[in-house]
Amino acid sequence: MAIVNDDELNEFLSKRNYDVRKSGNARWIDQKCTPDVVSIIADCISSFSEETKSLEFTSRDIWYSKYAQENVQGIFKKPATNNSKAKNEYDKFFQQPMELLSYSGVLSKIKKGRENFYSIIDTKILYFISLSEKNALKFLQCYIEKVLKDTGIFSTFKNFFDEPSEVNFSSVKSTFTNMTITYTKINHNTETWRIFTKVLNPLSFKYNTYGTERGVLSRDLITYDMLMYNRDNFRDIYSLKPKNVTRKAHLSNRKNSLNKAYVKYESQKSKRFVKAFNDKYRNEKSEIDPFTTTDVATTIHHIFPESKFPQICGYYENLIALTPTQHYNYAHSNFNTQTINIDFQYKCLVVKMQNIFKNLKSNNEEHIYSKERLLKVLDVGLRTNEFEKNNNVTYDGLLELINKYYPNVKNKILPNKTNLAPANNNIC
Repeated sequence: MAIVNDDELNEFLSKRNYDVRKSGNARWIDQKCTPDVVSIIADCISSFSEETKSLEFTSRDIWYSKYAQENVQGIFKKPATNNSKAKNEYDKFFQQPMELLSYSGVLSKIKKGRENFYSIIDTKILYFISLSEKNALKFLQCYIEKVLKDTGIFSTFKNFFDEPSEVNFSSVKSTFTNMTITYTKINHNTETWRIFTKVLNPLSFKYNTYGTERGVLSRDLITYDMLMYNRDNFRDIYSLKPKNVTRKAHLSNRKNSLNKAYVKYESQKSKRFVKAFNDKYRNEKSEIDPFTTTDVATTIHHIFPESKFPQICGYYENLIALTPTQHYNYAHSNFNTQTINIDFQYKCLVVKMQNIFKNLKSNNEEHIYSKERLLKVLDVGLRTNEFEKNNNVTYDGLLELINKYYPNVKNKILPNKTNLAPANNNIC
């Protein structure tokens, strides 16, 4: 099961001592070890392992795999993975995250001759990392912090996070530099400082504070996009919208930034994650009551279609688990995925909203949803800006707003002034 909660992640990390002073390994993290790169390399490894059933593999095996060729080139706008001119770049791109996964204990590594051979130790953690950049970031944040604590230098980092001054920045940078040069084979500042960025900034984002940019204390708080290798990807177009620019104008100006390969890839990964979540917490059942108790939800459906709304296609809040019958005969008509059944779209939206609110209040589920992202999905999908203006709206308030946008839907669900309005999920 791919859902890894905080306790499981901490338990995995707690079993290992990552003290760099003892290992002498400077490659516990490296320049290419950003959340987006670590996630896709984990994904390539998972895919290669599933396809080939191979127990051992090298970085070149992953590098030249069909799955890597299909995704890395388009997503990261690089030459083909078999392009000889890109050999040096790809060597680092695949090797460095695999070294991180090895040091962390997700993979094992043995040297045969001049080449490293890897195998998977923890399939669950690897798959969790592979499912999304956010999962990879969460893993990196916990892992980096554990390494720093085991190495005895986290207190200096904590001082900086508590008070991000020039003095504390200089202290944390020199502490990391001195430790690395003293205990590892790296013997000069420049390479250490490049690695330092990948250590400090993910934790700065976690603690919502400043970090490093171009080698000095950043002028602004570290943001999500600053952590990524491929910063121009079409991650969240609206989070970058200037306040004085309309949504429509901003989208028009950003059309050229749409990386279709990235959008498709993130959509597929988000579907896999929602299915894994649904399998675990709903016992593989549809989020909308199926006709029979034996029907299994094998399909993850975009409530607002990916083709029309690529900017929200990777949002979990826009995805719902359905049975094949519900998907092909109700969400669409006669297996034609280009058609949209408005009545069923409305039902999907209301039921999904219920499940999101339940998830946010649950003590038994991982909280994978966000009310903020739900409001964004509603604004984009319903082509308005009314929902994000009402960020304090209750479930019933949202239901009233949604009903305005579906004037002709039959059997509307009406607010009943409760936090979770009960709905009849039956299709008929």
